[in-house]
Amino acid sequence: MVVCGDDGLVHRLAAELSGVYGERVTVVLPPARDGRPRPPAAAGRAATLLGRVTGAVGRASGVNGTAGGAATGPLGAPGALVRIVEAAEPDDEALAEAGVDRAAALALVYDDDETNIHAALRARRVNPRLRLVIRLYNRRLGQYLEELLDQAAQVGTGEAGGTPAEATTTVLSDADTAAPALVAVAVSGHSKVIEAGGLFLRAVERPPLRPGASTAPGTRTLALLPAPGSDAGPVMLPGAEEERSAAGRGRIVLETVRYSPTPQQPTRLTSRGLPLGSFFSRRLRWALICLAGAVCGLAVASWLVSDEDPPHAAYLSLLDLFAINDPAVGEPLGRQVLQLLSGLTGLLLLPLLVAAALEGLGTFRSASTLRRPPRGLSGHVVLLGLGKIGTRVLARLRELDIPVVCVERDPQARGVALARSLRVPTVIGDVTEEGVLEAAKIGQSRTLMALTSSDVTNLEAVLYARSVRPDVRAVMRLYEDRFAKAVYRTLRDSHPQAWTRSRSVSYLVAPAFAMAMMGRQIQGAVPVERKVLLIAVLEAGAHSALRGRTAAEAAEPGAWQLLALAPNPTDPHPAPLWDPPPGYVLRPEDRVVLAATRQGLADLLGRGPRPRAGAR
Repeated sequence: MVVCGDDGLVHRLAAELSGVYGERVTVVLPPARDGRPRPPAAAGRAATLLGRVTGAVGRASGVNGTAGGAATGPLGAPGALVRIVEAAEPDDEALAEAGVDRAAALALVYDDDETNIHAALRARRVNPRLRLVIRLYNRRLGQYLEELLDQAAQVGTGEAGGTPAEATTTVLSDADTAAPALVAVAVSGHSKVIEAGGLFLRAVERPPLRPGASTAPGTRTLALLPAPGSDAGPVMLPGAEEERSAAGRGRIVLETVRYSPTPQQPTRLTSRGLPLGSFFSRRLRWALICLAGAVCGLAVASWLVSDEDPPHAAYLSLLDLFAINDPAVGEPLGRQVLQLLSGLTGLLLLPLLVAAALEGLGTFRSASTLRRPPRGLSGHVVLLGLGKIGTRVLARLRELDIPVVCVERDPQARGVALARSLRVPTVIGDVTEEGVLEAAKIGQSRTLMALTSSDVTNLEAVLYARSVRPDVRAVMRLYEDRFAKAVYRTLRDSHPQAWTRSRSVSYLVAPAFAMAMMGRQIQGAVPVERKVLLIAVLEAGAHSALRGRTAAEAAEPGAWQLLALAPNPTDPHPAPLWDPPPGYVLRPEDRVVLAATRQGLADLLGRGPRPRAGAR
C-alpha cells in the first residue's frame, strides 16, 4: 500500500493499514524543511493552556504527562511495516521510488485537490490495475474523475468487458465523512443517520437500564459507556450477559428510523434568496397601504360626484394625483375639491416612493453582505472556522434548520460565501481576540463548535466559552488523539455539569479511506468517545465466520454484531430485514449488515495483522 499526503490524515491512514490490517505501507511525505508537517510549538502551547485547567482540578501530573506525548507521531508505532519516502510532490520519480508500479492500492490524501488529481493521472498511467483512493473536496469533480480513471484502467489493461475488479477508483471527502458525526455530537435530538442495505439507522445515547429491564424492541446496543467518575473506556459491542450486568452505565444503541422525505414547499424567496419579508419596513408598508386606500377612496368619490363611468373616473383621479390633468375651472365644486385632495395625496406619494426605492436598494446591497447576529438571539450554535470541515458542518446544520452564528478570521475563506448565500450571521475576526465571541452571543448560545485547523485556537475558545457560560455544550476538533482524550477528561472533571466532546477528523475518516484501499466500502461510522464502530455490508458466502451459521451464532462480542439482512439485487422484491430471527441460517447469497470494530472487521475479512519482522 502506498499513501501520499501532507497532513495528519496520511499518518492516521498509514497507522490504520499497518497496525490494524498488517499491510506493508510506503508513505510519501514532503521533506521536513518545507515546514509542512505540524509544528511542535502548537502542541506545546495547547498543552500549556490545558495545564491551567488541570491545575485547577488537581490532576496536572497525570494529564500533562499524557499531553506531553502529543508530539509523538502515529507513524512510530507500526515499526518495520512502514517505509517513508520524502518528496516535495508526488511526481513520476517519487511514485517510482514508492513502488506504485508494484503496489496494490494508492491513497492520495494531499490537502490540495489539484495535487491529488495530477498524481492520480500519473499513477493510473504507470499501473492500470492499481486501486486508487483519492481525497477530493469537490464532489462533482470527483464523480467525473472516477469515470475518467476507470475508463483509463479499462484501456490500459485491454479488458473490453469493463474495468478490472482490482482497478477501482474511489473518491472520498474527509469533510463529507466527518461532518455528519460532528453535527450529531453537537446537536441534541439530531443523531447521525446511516443508510445501509436499504435501512436508515440512527445511533443514540440512552440512560442506564433499570434493574430487571431489557433493551427496547427494535434497538441494538452498540456500546456501554463508562460509569461517572471512571477512567475506563467504553465497552464495544457487548454480549447479552455483559449488557445485563452493566448496572448504572449509559448505552449507545442503534435503532431503525423511517425515512419520510420532506414535503415540497411552494417555491418562494426565503433566506436562500431575496428576503421579501424585509424588503420594506413595516411603517413604510403601512404608509403605502393607507395611501393606496386613499387613492381608491378618491376614485370612488370622483365616480359618485361626476357622471363618468367608474374606469374613466379612476383615470381622472390618477391624472389629478400626478398633477398632469387640466385644472377643474368652471366645473362643479365637488370636482374641484376632489382635484385639490388628489394633488395633496400626490405630494404625499412622492416621498413614499423615494423611501421605497432607497429601502429596496439597501435590501439588495445587504443581501450581498454578511449578516450580524440579531438582537434577542439565543439557543443557537456558534461555529468557529469556515474551512473545509466548517463549511460542510454549516450546510448540515442549516439542512436541519438549526440557528447558527459563524466566526471566521479570514473574510476570503471558502465557507464565507456559503454563509452569505444562506443569510447566516457571521462575525469576521480572530476568536482569540477579546469581544469576538461576545459578538457571536456566546453567552446566549447552546453549543460551541470549535472546528478551526489550529488546536490552540479551538482549545482557547472552549476554555473562554466555559468562563463565560460554564454549561455551554462544546465540540472541539483536535489533532492528536491522546491529547484530545486528556482535554476531554480534564474538561469533564473541571465542569461536570457541562457537556464536552473532542473529535479528530483524521481519526473519524481514516477507517473509510483504509477500507476503500482494501477494496471494501463502509456504509458509515459511529463514534463512541475516542473509538469508532463501523457499519458494513458483506456477503455471507465470502466469509467462513458467517456462511452457514445462524443469526445468533454470526456474532462475536467485542468484535462484530449482526444487525440486519440487506436486500439482494437479484431478488424480485428486495426488502431489508432488521434483526433477523436467531435461528435463521445465513445463505451464501445473503448480504448482511454488520456493526464491527476496526479490528473485528479486519479479522472477519481474513486480514488480521501480520507478524512483525523477527516474530514467529
